Amino acid sequence: MELIHVLILLGTGVFAGFASGLLGVGGGFIMAPVQYFVFLHMGLTADSAIKLAFGTNLLVILLNSLSGTWRHHKLGAVNWRAAVVMGISGMAFAYAGATLAAHLPGEVLRIAFGVVVLLVAVRMFTSKAVQAEREPVTNPWVWFAWAIPLGLLGGIMGLGGGVVAVPIMVLALRFKIHNAVATSLAMIIFNSVGGMVGYIVNGQGIPGLPPYSIGYVNLLSAFILAVSSFFMVQVGAIVAHKLPGRRLRLIFILLMFYIGLRMIGVFEWLDWPL
Repeated sequence: MELIHVLILLGTGVFAGFASGLLGVGGGFIMAPVQYFVFLHMGLTADSAIKLAFGTNLLVILLNSLSGTWRHHKLGAVNWRAAVVMGISGMAFAYAGATLAAHLPGEVLRIAFGVVVLLVAVRMFTSKAVQAEREPVTNPWVWFAWAIPLGLLGGIMGLGGGVVAVPIMVLALRFKIHNAVATSLAMIIFNSVGGMVGYIVNGQGIPGLPPYSIGYVNLLSAFILAVSSFFMVQVGAIVAHKLPGRRLRLIFILLMFYIGLRMIGVFEWLDWPL
């Protein structure tokens, strides 16, 4: 890994850590595209690069989620009952999703990642904000049902699931945005473990992976990202509780639009250096 790669990952970690605490997303949908392009530049195939990016993401997401959840818990925003039910339920499905991803073409994973992020962004943008003010859903079986697709998507795409979980908690479970952000981070702790184990197990014996890789998890990249992002999660969590709900929601939506378009390849097609 060259110095430029280290610097890029350090900068990404700072930004992803802040976004993780601010938006309750684990930071994976920011780190995945950057790691993908770094691994490509290091000479990996597109297939190995995207899977290594997803698997490594989950290790960093686990650490970031622990940090962010602690801060949100101190602020009294985590719905622990929902987080534990959805997290434990989603863990097994995250492992299954990671196992499935290990057998899919990398190009399919990259485009699917972008499409899912865009669809969620559009849904949040077109929904009525008043939905978040209704009484939240308290039925554990409904939480369990939503945990299944969240776990699968998180495992397949190397995310803790927050990029999808926050909108679902706001739109379907009717949590207020601040509670959705906090509860999502707590749930991600469980999902990231299941997905990470799946990428480690299914990445054993794959040729051409860089040094310090355990399956599809690269410890060096994870360390650089974790060091630069861990404390920024705390800052993001504090800022989240100082922002109005509508502004926090808009930031989340705009960031998802950018990441989705970037991964699909729209900017490359338009020849825009974004």
